[in-house]
Amino acid sequence: MDKDVVVIIGVGGMGLTLAPRISAGRRVLLADFSEQAMDSVAERLGGTGYDVTTHRVDVADQQSMAGLADAAASLGRVAQVAHTAGLSPVQAPADAIFGVDLLGVAHMLEEFARVIAPGGAGVVIASMAGHMAAGLPAELERALATVPAKDLLAIPALEAEAFADPGAAYSLAKRGNILRVQAAAVPWGKRGARVNSISPGIIATPMGMAELGGAHGEQMRQMIAMSGSGRVGTPEDIARAAEFLLDPQSSFITGTDLLVDGGVVAAARTLAPPAAQPAGKS
Repeated sequence: MDKDVVVIIGVGGMGLTLAPRISAGRRVLLADFSEQAMDSVAERLGGTGYDVTTHRVDVADQQSMAGLADAAASLGRVAQVAHTAGLSPVQAPADAIFGVDLLGVAHMLEEFARVIAPGGAGVVIASMAGHMAAGLPAELERALATVPAKDLLAIPALEAEAFADPGAAYSLAKRGNILRVQAAAVPWGKRGARVNSISPGIIATPMGMAELGGAHGEQMRQMIAMSGSGRVGTPEDIARAAEFLLDPQSSFITGTDLLVDGGVVAAARTLAPPAAQPAGKS
């Protein structure tokens, strides 16, 4: 009997945690830039009974992502796709962040729209940083959502040289992820499939811990302290949310973003002091 195919793009903390939750009885295709990391995860999953195939991919390269989509389709019915690959501001400069975090997601949404099966679903890991970047000019938001992937990095506002702080590039890229998923819901829907994004807060993955130890670590700790949950998230928090969005039980949810941040964004929006009023105004 043919098995449904589950594709996990990025085998770091979130991808590793999600894979066993959605792969039982299915063929799981692991994709990552690092063959060493990918093979290690494949060995762990295979050793516990999962049917695992691997495929090295460069998400920033369209041909590489097209090859991944074709490889997935060759294995069977592509039922679920989870895109967890990404770089953080402590790992890379602005140009690499735009290439992997923004363009990589655009490639996934375009290429898997060709092969996702009816009734299938995709999920993209964005970030709460994308919510912090809300309020961009409408023209820029529309471009981030709809410009074809091949032209995406030619948007003038994405000139990497203008981003001395990789954190600003990261926020813009993640805002683009949220907008792009909204736009992708229509072409995915024409195949009878759904796609959503998740915006994690500060999560206890190696990437998240590196951020806490970086230049903005103290600010991030303050954000956690003022949040409703008062804690760092876990990879399981994100995996459970992704499992829900990928499952048929969420069949009426598409083109939306699920903020899983422990209440950080809510606190930032409601507890921030009001903007100063000009003299003479009340």
